[in-house]
Amino acid sequence: MLAREQARARPVKEVVASQLAAAMRRKKISKARMAALLKTSRSQVDRILDPKRDVTLSSMERAAGFVGKRVVIELV
Repeated sequence: MLAREQARARPVKEVVASQLAAAMRRKKISKARMAALLKTSRSQVDRILDPKRDVTLSSMERAAGFVGKRVVIELV
């Protein structure tokens, strides 16, 4: 069952990671700069931007905040 849940979450993570990367490009924020803003390592930023990796929602929300965005999740 866990594998199925991860498979369902991947498309959502792909969208969020893609949008976050695009916002970073628009704001001209490098991965190194994002790591400094988040007070973490660049490898952690790589994990946030990789939809195949398991990252916390709070990490995605914090990163989104630094590019002027927010993460919204809905039940439909």
